[in-house]
Amino acid sequence: MKTKSRLLKIVGYLVLFAIGVLFGKTLLKPQPADTVPMPTTMKYRSVGATNDSLTVTDQNTFSGNIIQIKDGESIQEAVLKANPGDLLRVYPGTYSETVYIDKDNISIQGVIIDGVWPTLDGKKALNDAILYSGNGITVENLKIIEYKGNGIMGQAGNNFIIRNNWIVDTGVYGIFPQYGKNGLISHNILTEIEDAAIYVGMCDNVDVKFNEVYGNVAGIEIENSRHCLVESNLAYNNTGGILAFLTPGLPIKTVFDVIIRNNFISGNNHENFGAPGSIVSGIPPGTGILVMAADDVIIEDNIISNNDNAGITIVDLPTGAPTANDPNSEPNPDRVVILDNFMIENGNNPVGDIKALMLSQLKTKGPDILAMGGGVGSTIRDKNRYRTFGLEHYGPAQITDTKDVTTLMFDKPVAPRSVSKEELGELTYYGVCAGCHAFDTRLIGVPTKLIQAIYKDNPQGIVDYINAPRNLRDDYPEMPPQNYLSDEAKIAVAEYILSLKN
Repeated sequence: MKTKSRLLKIVGYLVLFAIGVLFGKTLLKPQPADTVPMPTTMKYRSVGATNDSLTVTDQNTFSGNIIQIKDGESIQEAVLKANPGDLLRVYPGTYSETVYIDKDNISIQGVIIDGVWPTLDGKKALNDAILYSGNGITVENLKIIEYKGNGIMGQAGNNFIIRNNWIVDTGVYGIFPQYGKNGLISHNILTEIEDAAIYVGMCDNVDVKFNEVYGNVAGIEIENSRHCLVESNLAYNNTGGILAFLTPGLPIKTVFDVIIRNNFISGNNHENFGAPGSIVSGIPPGTGILVMAADDVIIEDNIISNNDNAGITIVDLPTGAPTANDPNSEPNPDRVVILDNFMIENGNNPVGDIKALMLSQLKTKGPDILAMGGGVGSTIRDKNRYRTFGLEHYGPAQITDTKDVTTLMFDKPVAPRSVSKEELGELTYYGVCAGCHAFDTRLIGVPTKLIQAIYKDNPQGIVDYINAPRNLRDDYPEMPPQNYLSDEAKIAVAEYILSLKN
C-alpha cells in the first residue's frame, strides 16, 4: 500500500512538473519580432582566440545608428539617409529595387523571423540587386532572387563582408567583388547562376569559406586575383566546382597564391548553360577543380568525388582558352602544389578533349588529375595514390600542409583607395567595366577593342550608352545602366576606354 502511495506521489509530481514547463513556455515565449541578430560590427565571438577570418572581421565596436526598414519601405532610401558606421536592418518583406552604396562603413543586415527572410526580388526586370563602391561594406542575411545581372557586386570597395545570403537565379554572377582588397565571403548559398556563383575578380586578400554552391555553371571562381583562400565550401552539381584561372585581356594580368583546401567537391556534372562564346561556356561538364594559367596554387585536403570528366584539371591558356590573345599575360600554370586529397569515382564519363585523350591511350575512364600544356616548378605529395595523366614533370612536394595559414586577409582594415582626378577613369574601368569587358576576349559584354572601334574619338557616345544602354546584339546579354556613376566618372572612364591598349 505504501509503495502504491509513493508511486502515485511521483506520478503527481511529474504531472505538475509537465504542466509547469508547458505553462512557462507559453507565458515566457519570446516575441519573434524582438529577437534579431546583433549588429555584425559588434564583437560576438571570442575574438583573439584564433587568427581566422571569421573573427578578424568582427573586432570593431559598433558605434553608429540602427535604421530599420520594414516591408513596403525602400532600402535605397535608407542608404541615402545613412551615415558611415550605420547599420540598416531589413525586416521580412519583398523589396524590388536596386541598392547602390557609395558610402563607407555601411552594414545591411537582414532580420530573419520564424524562417521568413527579407527578399530582394528583381522579377527578371532589374539588373542588379546590390552594388557597392564604398569601403567597409557588410551585406548579410538577405534572400536575393531573379535579377538579370548580379546579386551582390562590389566595384573597387575594400574591407567587405558578404555572408549568410541566399541567392537564386540572379543572372550572370551571384556574388561578385571586383577590384577589392581584404574581404570575406562566407556562409552563403547560391544556385542557378549562369556564369559564376561566387566570382572573385581582380581582388587581393579574400577568404571564401563555408559557402554552398550548386546548380551553377561555375561554383567558385578566383579570376585574376591574388592571395585567396578557398576553404570548407560545398560545391556540387555545377558544371565546374572550383576554378582558379587567368582571363586574358583584363587590366590585372596575374593570378597567384591561391589555397583550395578542405572543400567538398562532388558530382559537378551539370550541363553548361553559360553565355555562348564566354570563357566559362567552354568548361566541360564533370570538372571538379580547374586551374588555368594560375601560379602558386595549393590544392589540399579536399574530398573530390564523382566528377565525370576529371577531379583536378590543370591547363595553360593555349589549351584552356585557345582563342585568347594577350601578349602581356604569362600563359602557364607554374608552381602548382597538390598535397593530400581524397579522390574517388572521378572521370567515369569524360567528354571532349579529355575523352579523346583517354581513347588515344586505349582508356575510357578519365583521370583523377590531368595536366596539359606548359608550366614549371609544380609538385605533388604522392603521385601514386591517384590516377594521373601529364604529371611526369611534377616533382615531390616540398611542404606537407598549410595549417599555419588560417586566413589570407589582413588583421586590420586596409586603407581606402585614394583616387586622383587623373586616376578616376582607370579606377572606374577596373571596378565597373572590366568584370564584363576584356580587351579583345569575350567575357560577358563585347570586347573593349570593339567598343573603341564603334566610338572612335567619341567619348560622349560612350557616356550616352552608359546612361541608357540598348541591347543591339542578340548574342550578348543586355548591359545594365550605370547611370548612378557621377558625370565626372562617366566621361573619365569613356576617355580611358578609348585610350586603352592591351
